[in-house]
Amino acid sequence: MDWGTELWDQFEVLERHTQWGLDLLDRYVKFVKERTEVEQAYAKQLRSLVKKYLPKRPTKDDPESKFSQQQSFVQILQEVNDFAGQRELVAENLSVRVCLELAKYSQEMKQERKMHFQEGRRAQQQLESGFKQLENSKRKFERDCREAEKAAQTAERLDQDINATKADVEKAKQQAHLRSHMAEESKNEYAAQLQRFNRDQAHFYFSQMPQIFDKLQDMDERRATHLGAGYGLLSEAELQVVPIIAKCLEGMKVAADAVDAKNDSQVLIELHKSGFARPGDVEFEDFSQPMNRAPSDSSLGTPSDGRPELRGPGRSRAKRWPFGKKNKSSSTLQTVVTEDFSHLPPEQQRKRLQQQLEERNRELQKEVDQREALKKMKDVYEKTPQMGDPASLEPRITETLNNIERLKLEVQKYETWLAEAESRVLSNRGDTLGRHARPPDPPASAPPDSSSSNSNSGSQRNKESSEEPPSEEGQDAPIYTEFDEDFEEEPASPIGHCVAIYHFEGSSEGTISMAEGEDLSLMEEDKGDGWTRVRRKQGDEGYVPTSYLRVTLN
Repeated sequence: MDWGTELWDQFEVLERHTQWGLDLLDRYVKFVKERTEVEQAYAKQLRSLVKKYLPKRPTKDDPESKFSQQQSFVQILQEVNDFAGQRELVAENLSVRVCLELAKYSQEMKQERKMHFQEGRRAQQQLESGFKQLENSKRKFERDCREAEKAAQTAERLDQDINATKADVEKAKQQAHLRSHMAEESKNEYAAQLQRFNRDQAHFYFSQMPQIFDKLQDMDERRATHLGAGYGLLSEAELQVVPIIAKCLEGMKVAADAVDAKNDSQVLIELHKSGFARPGDVEFEDFSQPMNRAPSDSSLGTPSDGRPELRGPGRSRAKRWPFGKKNKSSSTLQTVVTEDFSHLPPEQQRKRLQQQLEERNRELQKEVDQREALKKMKDVYEKTPQMGDPASLEPRITETLNNIERLKLEVQKYETWLAEAESRVLSNRGDTLGRHARPPDPPASAPPDSSSSNSNSGSQRNKESSEEPPSEEGQDAPIYTEFDEDFEEEPASPIGHCVAIYHFEGSSEGTISMAEGEDLSLMEEDKGDGWTRVRRKQGDEGYVPTSYLRVTLN
């Protein structure tokens, strides 16, 4: 079924329908254009939002960037930024593939439609012109027939009139004959015009207009097909970015799962651990001394030997800075930054010095690699002069050597400062532990017997090791038994190092003595019995209580 056959008489209907189709195409183009503007505005707002909440400081200068919470938030912001980029891509695809192409296609359809309807109107005008000619010839034929009949009646009346002359009768007959001849000619012309119009009309309704209507039908169907494809582009543009958007959402989920509360707590410790020793006990200040009390009058400030402990107001009190308020006047003063970071707390100073040392070592290695590369290039130039002048490399080699020497001096300087800072940190730790914790009780079991290799001794030792903390009374009881450990064998390599937290007097066989803060080599880890095998710098080895050590494995 086609328009030329079924809608042969619906010229105005087809004109309205094709115009409606083009208007629909234009409305869809306008809709997609506004949709792209919405997408672009959405993407712009997302990017502005991301920019607003992104950290302003570089990552290396921002301590908060070390927390997993902050890292996850930054990753989510980056994923949102990538999501905004995909919305911009959707807007771009819609603008190019839909707005521009369909708008251009709409213009082409309008021109084609205009051409077809102009052709149809010309055909209508031609048919109307033929119909007007037919009507004119018909009216002329009708008029001539009436005139001929009237002339014949006049001639017949004069012929019967006895008073009419012969000349009048002849004249009337001639006039009637003339009118009759003219009517015959009009009849022939009308018949010819009618035949011509019928032929043109048949051509108009059965050939010319059906062809035009069929062209309009083909044009409209092509427009509808193109519009349907445009509808598909709307979803296709979305489907193209779905995989990337899915990755963005997956990245957000990964960022959410990456939040590690325990690790963040450890990061906070690493960032702000000062390394200062904890404040000591507040001593009693005896203000009753000037009262000259009798020796029998004991007081809280009088020691058991009878000698009072003087605490005059001139003595400085211990600094309890963690709980004290900062001086308002000091807030206006700027901290003087020193090269060795001595203005920082001990632990932070050690970390900063370690960072500087690592940076200098990296720079030094880079300069060494560059020097080696320049030497090889110089050798190549010397062997193949056409490739370059060896002397041209001398300034760069000299500069590299100077940089190496400078960096070596800086490395030595930072190593010295780092060693001093680490010693201060260890000293502060020892002081804190010495003031605030008494040494724990040594294990109730005897140290391991290295000469015994049977499993019974090992299981017996495990049974003897107590899981409950030993009582204070057990500290005075004999806790060591016989040792068969042979310490004269060739010892293995150290598996770590440790620092003595408390002083230990190794009076039993198999144990060694150690001083508080002494560095020791770790030879064997605790097997569950509470003893650790260590080696002193003097070379002697033995067991010490594990709870008396701070151990670091290699």
